[in-house]
Parts: sequence; C-alpha cells; structure tokens
Amino acid sequence: MPSDEEIKRDVEQELAWHPDIDADDIAVNVKDGVVTLAGFVPGYYDKYEAEQAAKRVAGVVGVANDLEVRLPTVDQRPDPEIARDAVAAIRNQLPVSSKNIKVVVSNGYITLEGYVPWHYQRQVAEDAVRRIKGVKGVFNHIQLKPETKPEEIKKKIVEALRRNAEVDANNIVVETHGDEVVLKGKVRSWIEREEAERVAWSAPGVTRVIDQIAVEP
Repeated sequence: MPSDEEIKRDVEQELAWHPDIDADDIAVNVKDGVVTLAGFVPGYYDKYEAEQAAKRVAGVVGVANDLEVRLPTVDQRPDPEIARDAVAAIRNQLPVSSKNIKVVVSNGYITLEGYVPWHYQRQVAEDAVRRIKGVKGVFNHIQLKPETKPEEIKKKIVEALRRNAEVDANNIVVETHGDEVVLKGKVRSWIEREEAERVAWSAPGVTRVIDQIAVEP
C-alpha cells in the first residue's frame, strides 16, 4: 500500500494533470490514506472535479473536501437568473421527470427537491446544474419513488456487478432489505468502491445504498 507521502504526491500530480482544474490554490494533506483538500477554487464545478481527481488515486480510502468556492466578480449572478438556468438545464436533460423536480436557489447555492423513480435521474439533475455560472454549491434532496418489486433488486444488482469489468464481484456481498441495499466486502481502490455503489444505485427500485465496502489496495 502506498505511503501517505506517495499518495499526497500522486494526488497533487493528478490535480495538476487535470486540464480544467487550477491547482495553484489547492493544498493536499494525507493521513492514513484519507485526503484533505483545502484552499479555494473559482467555481463549484472545480471543487467537484478536484474531489473526483483525488478519488482516482490508488491508495486513497477517503476524501475530505474543504475547498472554498470563491466566485470571481464576473461570475457572480442573482439567484433568479441561476434558478431559471437550472430549471432549463434539468428540463433539457429530463424532459419527462423534470416536472416533479423543484429548484431552490439561495445565495448561489442550489437545492434540488421533488421525486423521481430512478437514482440515475437524481444524478442527471445534479449534473445538469453543476456547471451553471454563479453556482457555489448543490444540495440534492430529490427523493426516490420506486416502481420495482423489492425481491427483484438483489438479483439485478448481483448480475450487473458480474458484468462490470471494473469491479471484482467475487469480493462483494449484496444484501437487500426491502428497497434498501447494503454492500459489503473489499475492493482494491476507492474508485472501484464508487463503481460498485453506482451499480447498486442503478438498479430499479433502490431508494438507499449503505456502502460498507472496505478499500484494501
């Protein structure tokens, strides 16, 4: 397993390698494999991408994203303008289910409310508003209203994990309690852990995923 110093170096290099991240004002600290990102970035999307970059590094078992969003004056916008763009972006990506999603904007922070039947629709809605100019943060409170019987959930998740080339399904245990899924076992990297969780969320009818998978490089 890489040392904290090696992980720190690799995270810094990954941030510098990313074409959309200005890493000059980002400080990286690592303790026991947990990465802390501190400093400031010019937009919420930059904060999100910095976190994703850190998670891709081998040996990372957790990320604390303490980056502060400091919008340049030219990017600051009134909340109503941000709200209008957010609503339009969600309608463009989810023309049917967008009618059940509400957008609330306060001081540049977007809160998404409402309900959808699939988890991927929650994620699509969040992705749609993340890059809107003037956004400082996104809180996704969209709820799930499943349309699938609970007994079908485990079978679909297990089959999907076995098909996935990025996940070693033999080391993952899937438990279901109604529409709630619990993942256990161990994987080789944080990104593999996230992929297993993404697969679980992709199953129809899942309303909650408890990820207890351990990262053991």
